[in-house]
Amino acid sequence: MPDDLYYTTRPMLAVSGGRVVALSTPFGKRGWFHDEWTKGGPSWHRAKVRAAECVRIDPVWLEQERERIGSWWFDQEYDVQFVDTDDQLFSSDLVDEAITPDVQPLVLPRLLWSA
Repeated sequence: MPDDLYYTTRPMLAVSGGRVVALSTPFGKRGWFHDEWTKGGPSWHRAKVRAAECVRIDPVWLEQERERIGSWWFDQEYDVQFVDTDDQLFSSDLVDEAITPDVQPLVLPRLLWSA
């Protein structure tokens, strides 16, 4: 579900007392599903079931599938991992490590112009 659809349907919960039930595999460290999973707070019940935990799926088949589609897709679709997108220039971990409260943002002085 696209982010805009999720956010535009949330007001319906205000009057109905309804709830959101979401079932998905991760697709990158982005979007509303990732945000709610990682920062959604205690109002969400989270259940994670990896394909390897399902007795109906043959482990040999899973390994063949990993070889067929590659680790990037497999880790998301079968191992339920939020991984970085395949088009990122810098990894999320690298960006997170670069952010620290010890470094003050660079503030440029105001320039005065005369006409």
